[in-house]
Amino acid sequence: MRGAAGSAPPRRDPPAWHLRSFGASMPQSQLIIFDFETSGMKPSDGARVIEIGAVRLQNGVIGERFQSLVDPGLPVSAFITALTGITNEMLATAPKSREVFPAFRAFLGDAPIVAHNVRFDRSFLLSELGRLGLECGNPHACTFLAARRIVPEAPRYQLSVLAEHCGIAPNGNWHRALADAEATARLWLYMERRLQKDYGLLETPFPLMLQLTRLRRGKQVQAWLRHEAQRQQQGALFRKIHPGFTS
Repeated sequence: MRGAAGSAPPRRDPPAWHLRSFGASMPQSQLIIFDFETSGMKPSDGARVIEIGAVRLQNGVIGERFQSLVDPGLPVSAFITALTGITNEMLATAPKSREVFPAFRAFLGDAPIVAHNVRFDRSFLLSELGRLGLECGNPHACTFLAARRIVPEAPRYQLSVLAEHCGIAPNGNWHRALADAEATARLWLYMERRLQKDYGLLETPFPLMLQLTRLRRGKQVQAWLRHEAQRQQQGALFRKIHPGFTS
């Protein structure tokens, strides 16, 4: 379950400066793609997480998975059950948030995190962790915002519609957390390949994808991607000519 996402305001930082500003310490080869099913739309209204699904994306391969139902301590509505297939009976025997979220926080580590409408899922993540005195300052990116810039021809950006457009079938039912997380991970990989094919990018590191979501859609995105592809290609050529060079 996820709310509607809006586009982020444009950023006009020089591209090369922005990518360097993240520093070399950010883990580039590992991401956590996650999804929550929830009892409602806003933690501020008392809504809680009822299911966690996450996958570790390492060097372009979906690896370790994390999945658990979570007893929210309150009944879920008939609407939520119809949407997700998660019943109050299923949740009655599920572990409590205090049992699940410390393990999930450990699973995240310091890797960048990604979700489809990350503002929604991250608001629940911070709320559930905050109840336990835990925090999460991991860098985060949104596949909804990225897709609006990389897949502009998509009919809509709801995960199920976007995935079908990109040829991605769910491994399970939509609106179940692990199936949605796996589909989001495959969407991320699809968008990386699309950038490489359409613009000639040699690499699509997390900072590049994050910066992309902050640019105005249309010509600004296209110009920035062409500039970044040229920069990468020039760097690759220089390293080929000067293989032993170190700055």
